[in-house]
Amino acid sequence: MEKLELALDRIVEATLLKIPSILLAIFLLVAGTWLIRLILRIIRKRFERRNVDLSLRDFVSSIVKFTLYTMLIITVASMVGIQTTSFIAVLGAASLSIGLALQGSLSNFAGGVLILLFRPFRVGDYVSSASGASGTVEKIDILYTTMRTAEGIAVFAPNGPLANSVITNYSSITKRRIEYQIGISYESNITQAREVALQLLTSDERILDSPKPEVLVADLAASSVNLVIRAWAPKEKYWEVYHDNFERIKLAFDANDIAIPFPQQEMRIISLPGNEK
Repeated sequence: MEKLELALDRIVEATLLKIPSILLAIFLLVAGTWLIRLILRIIRKRFERRNVDLSLRDFVSSIVKFTLYTMLIITVASMVGIQTTSFIAVLGAASLSIGLALQGSLSNFAGGVLILLFRPFRVGDYVSSASGASGTVEKIDILYTTMRTAEGIAVFAPNGPLANSVITNYSSITKRRIEYQIGISYESNITQAREVALQLLTSDERILDSPKPEVLVADLAASSVNLVIRAWAPKEKYWEVYHDNFERIKLAFDANDIAIPFPQQEMRIISLPGNEK
């Protein structure tokens, strides 16, 4: 009986000694919860001001919320006397193992965050990258970006390689330069060819006046004088203007007897003295 009373006295004494720590832990739990909610509210408002993508808002908010609450729970547990050292070690080892197993996915996640934050392209843009992906962007997720090629094929590009490659965005411009390289024969008149091409391009209302179309000599090749013909068109009319004028230039050159030669090679037969019969 005396041992039981002694044990109860010790329990009561230990409880009384821990009351301040328990009260402080409860206060910290309440204050920490309020502070975490305030931080999350501030983050959401910042995201709204910067017009961050909705999927990125939710994901980042979840990560921050999980991290802050984990830190709060560990802190409160240590204040009331719970040993958290082993728990932290196990959590660290698990995080390391998961990180090594999901190296590629983590790289894609980081790439997705960078794309959604810095927005090198948006949904609806036509882009191509040095990693080999190209097409119209249909969806940007945390791990993959979905594109649709000109042939209608869906392409799922990992965000990691996509974010680390050179990206060409064809939709972020208002106009685009059309360029042809056409060879004419050495017998054809360069000045006439230039006038014919410029007259044809300036008569097309879809071609912009500034910068003005131009025709330049690009190369004196083995069998032709190569001309480079340049003009500018609105980006939405680029392909129709490109193909229409390619055909019109060929027909205009034919109508003005400006020849576009086939590749040719000149051969000379030299007779040596004494071999003539």
